[in-house]
Amino acid sequence: MSNTGPIVSKVWSFADVLRDDGVGYGDYLEQLTYLLFLKMADEYSRPPYDRKLPIPEKYNWESLVSKKGAELESHYTELLRELSQARGILGQIFTKSQNKIQDPAKLYRIIGMIDKENWSMMGTDLKGKIYEGLLEKNAEDVKSGAGQYFTPRVLIMAMVECIHPEPEKTICDPACGTGGFFLASYDFISNPENYSLDKEQKEFLKDRTFSGNEIVASARRMCLMNMFLHNIGEIDGESYISSVDSLISDPGDRYDYVLTNPPFGKKSSMTFTNEEGKQEKEDLVYNRQDFWATTSNKQLNFLQHIHTLLKSDGRATVVLPDNVLFEGGAGETVRKNILETTDLHTVLRLPTGIFYKQGVKANVLFFDNKPASKDPWTKEVWIYDFRTNVHFTLKKNPMKFEDLKDFISCYNPENRHVRTETWSEDNPNGRWRKFSYGEIVSRDKTNLDIFWVKDESLADLDNLPDPDILANEIIENVEAGLESFREIVETINGG
Repeated sequence: MSNTGPIVSKVWSFADVLRDDGVGYGDYLEQLTYLLFLKMADEYSRPPYDRKLPIPEKYNWESLVSKKGAELESHYTELLRELSQARGILGQIFTKSQNKIQDPAKLYRIIGMIDKENWSMMGTDLKGKIYEGLLEKNAEDVKSGAGQYFTPRVLIMAMVECIHPEPEKTICDPACGTGGFFLASYDFISNPENYSLDKEQKEFLKDRTFSGNEIVASARRMCLMNMFLHNIGEIDGESYISSVDSLISDPGDRYDYVLTNPPFGKKSSMTFTNEEGKQEKEDLVYNRQDFWATTSNKQLNFLQHIHTLLKSDGRATVVLPDNVLFEGGAGETVRKNILETTDLHTVLRLPTGIFYKQGVKANVLFFDNKPASKDPWTKEVWIYDFRTNVHFTLKKNPMKFEDLKDFISCYNPENRHVRTETWSEDNPNGRWRKFSYGEIVSRDKTNLDIFWVKDESLADLDNLPDPDILANEIIENVEAGLESFREIVETINGG
């Protein structure tokens, strides 16, 4: 199917039609997920596939196509309720499902649009493109808060490019959102320019490579559908995305790679109703034997959890906010242990203006796990400052993959042990610089929040960035300040 334009346009146009009825991108995306899944299940139950699938005849695709009006609306509502009770991926996709399209005529039109296409014969690239496009559009919808489950795809691609995942190795994301790291890893491994896969390797990639956790039902549903549309896993197989809070306990499984961007927000907390009937928040502290420090800081808990998930020679790349690099107490304890027990070889300081949640200042940490040793495994940490004097905005000047190519080149994925600093006494603004283990542990609180590039905006008032970039940076800084202030108030008020 070479002419992809019309179907993409059609899928998009319905999103806009429903938006006028108050149905947001997220709700549309969920309904599309249910209907696409049923249509593809119907296609797989026919020749040439002839697969027996666990969908009762009463609630299959044909049962929807044959109805109109109020009858269609009530049947669709019943279908969603019944399929949410099913086992395996089927039940996971339909968990907590509800009909958000109140106009039966519009529901009928969407079913008609999906029915016209043969989705199982459509290229994986196209199906993925349609769905990923909707996910990104959904992330842009600030009010929905969906942006926190969406990591910029160009950043994910760069992280995967650096870590260079190999065939027949396992990959885990303990906070997988809509599955961006899985899909980028899948694309990298299945790319003939990277590997020529045999039959066994292809089967391993499809069925045994990926595992993850996602506690938010809507994000998990979208992740499963996203992977299914990319031909990962089986429609009638067991779910490889757990709905359990990954921080609760050590799952016991160990992985070759962990790639993740844990949720933003520093504290883990739960809301409960007290004896007076009022709602209260309580910090969640995970008491785990495998953790070095007990803390309610969600980011530090994820970093410890990632270390636990790795095989003794496993490798990780993770997006984490600045506080993980400099915070004292538990933060210092975790940093020291990561430096000692793993080879924390690379830190990428990310620019602002690339995430859908504003006020986020983040970094990418790359570290390789190592067997127990009396000497620290980290010998030197290479830091790439991609933040100072770098300006992006989501709409007018979004970060592109090309913008990360210099970092990838400096990282040198082919042999990261052969690297050359771009910083020197003669080039003090070189962005790529190494620091020895001794230099880092001698810093106050083993602080990894290191920067040296001269900030031009402070020095050259005649050459300021565009007003919209400046305005966005001010918003970023105010948001970050507010977030910190909220945390202080919560601490004072006892959470």
